[in-house]
Amino acid sequence: MSDSSKSNSKPADPKPAGKAAGTPFTLDPEFLEILACPEDKSPLRMADAALVERLNTKITTTKVVNRGGDRVAEAIDAGLVREDGKYLYPVRDEIPILLIEEAIALEGV
Repeated sequence: MSDSSKSNSKPADPKPAGKAAGTPFTLDPEFLEILACPEDKSPLRMADAALVERLNTKITTTKVVNRGGDRVAEAIDAGLVREDGKYLYPVRDEIPILLIEEAIALEGV
Protein backbone atom coordinates (compact mmCIF):
# COMPACT_ATOMS: atom_id res chain seq x y z
CA MET A 1 0.00 0.00 0.00
CA SER A 2 1.37 3.40 -0.86
CA ASP A 3 1.57 6.38 1.46
CA SER A 4 -0.91 8.25 -0.74
CA SER A 5 -3.71 5.83 0.19
CA LYS A 6 -3.22 6.76 3.83
CA SER A 7 -3.78 10.44 3.06
CA ASN A 8 -7.32 9.64 1.90
CA SER A 9 -8.29 8.44 5.35
CA LYS A 10 -10.54 10.70 7.36
CA PRO A 11 -8.87 12.34 10.38
CA ALA A 12 -10.12 11.36 13.80
CA ASP A 13 -12.90 13.56 15.18
CA PRO A 14 -11.42 15.48 18.12
CA LYS A 15 -14.82 15.79 19.84
CA PRO A 16 -16.06 12.80 21.82
CA ALA A 17 -19.35 11.20 20.84
CA GLY A 18 -22.34 12.15 22.94
CA LYS A 19 -24.06 15.38 23.76
CA ALA A 20 -22.82 18.69 22.45
CA ALA A 21 -21.63 21.27 24.93
CA GLY A 22 -24.54 23.10 26.51
CA THR A 23 -27.09 20.50 25.37
CA PRO A 24 -29.23 19.18 28.22
CA PHE A 25 -28.95 15.46 28.85
CA THR A 26 -31.97 13.38 27.89
CA LEU A 27 -32.64 9.68 27.74
CA ASP A 28 -34.24 7.92 24.83
CA PRO A 29 -37.98 7.81 25.69
CA GLU A 30 -38.14 4.05 25.05
CA PHE A 31 -35.21 3.48 27.43
CA LEU A 32 -36.72 5.76 30.06
CA GLU A 33 -39.98 3.84 29.80
CA ILE A 34 -38.31 0.59 30.92
CA LEU A 35 -36.32 2.12 33.78
CA ALA A 36 -37.75 1.77 37.28
CA CYS A 37 -36.82 2.69 40.81
CA PRO A 38 -34.68 -0.15 42.18
CA GLU A 39 -36.42 0.12 45.55
CA ASP A 40 -40.14 0.14 44.75
CA LYS A 41 -40.13 -0.49 40.98
CA SER A 42 -42.11 2.69 40.30
CA PRO A 43 -41.55 4.63 37.06
CA LEU A 44 -38.86 7.30 36.79
CA ARG A 45 -38.96 10.60 34.95
CA MET A 46 -36.26 13.03 33.93
CA ALA A 47 -35.70 15.82 36.43
CA ASP A 48 -36.35 19.23 34.91
CA ALA A 49 -33.45 21.66 34.53
CA ALA A 50 -34.71 23.87 37.37
CA LEU A 51 -34.65 20.95 39.85
CA VAL A 52 -31.15 19.91 38.76
CA GLU A 53 -29.98 23.51 39.16
CA ARG A 54 -31.52 23.82 42.65
CA LEU A 55 -29.99 20.52 43.73
CA ASN A 56 -26.56 21.45 42.35
CA THR A 57 -26.73 24.78 44.23
CA LYS A 58 -27.56 22.90 47.40
CA ILE A 59 -24.70 20.45 46.78
CA THR A 60 -22.20 23.31 46.49
CA THR A 61 -23.53 25.42 49.37
CA THR A 62 -24.67 22.92 52.01
CA LYS A 63 -24.11 19.34 53.00
CA VAL A 64 -26.21 17.02 50.82
CA VAL A 65 -26.19 13.38 51.85
CA ASN A 66 -27.40 10.43 49.79
CA ARG A 67 -29.41 7.53 51.19
CA GLY A 68 -26.21 5.61 51.86
CA GLY A 69 -25.13 8.38 54.25
CA ASP A 70 -22.33 9.65 52.00
CA ARG A 71 -21.88 13.35 51.29
CA VAL A 72 -22.71 14.28 47.67
CA ALA A 73 -19.69 16.35 46.69
CA GLU A 74 -20.03 16.53 42.91
CA ALA A 75 -22.71 18.33 40.93
CA ILE A 76 -24.97 16.10 38.88
CA ASP A 77 -25.46 16.29 35.10
CA ALA A 78 -29.12 15.28 35.30
CA GLY A 79 -31.38 13.12 37.41
CA LEU A 80 -34.18 10.61 37.38
CA VAL A 81 -37.00 11.33 39.80
CA ARG A 82 -39.06 8.57 41.36
CA GLU A 83 -42.79 8.69 40.61
CA ASP A 84 -43.67 9.87 44.13
CA GLY A 85 -41.12 12.70 43.85
CA LYS A 86 -39.29 11.72 47.04
CA TYR A 87 -35.93 10.70 45.54
CA LEU A 88 -33.68 11.56 42.64
CA TYR A 89 -31.19 9.12 41.13
CA PRO A 90 -28.21 11.07 39.81
CA VAL A 91 -26.95 10.94 36.23
CA ARG A 92 -23.19 11.39 35.92
CA ASP A 93 -21.26 11.30 32.66
CA GLU A 94 -24.56 10.39 30.94
CA ILE A 95 -24.92 7.24 33.09
CA PRO A 96 -27.96 6.88 35.38
CA ILE A 97 -26.82 5.69 38.83
CA LEU A 98 -29.73 3.48 39.86
CA LEU A 99 -28.48 2.34 43.24
CA ILE A 100 -30.73 2.84 46.28
CA GLU A 101 -27.84 4.15 48.39
CA GLU A 102 -27.00 6.79 45.72
CA ALA A 103 -30.53 8.27 45.70
CA ILE A 104 -30.85 11.83 46.96
CA ALA A 105 -33.89 12.86 49.00
CA LEU A 106 -35.71 15.78 47.40
CA GLU A 107 -37.43 17.05 50.54
CA GLY A 108 -36.45 20.69 50.94
CA VAL A 109 -34.86 21.01 47.48
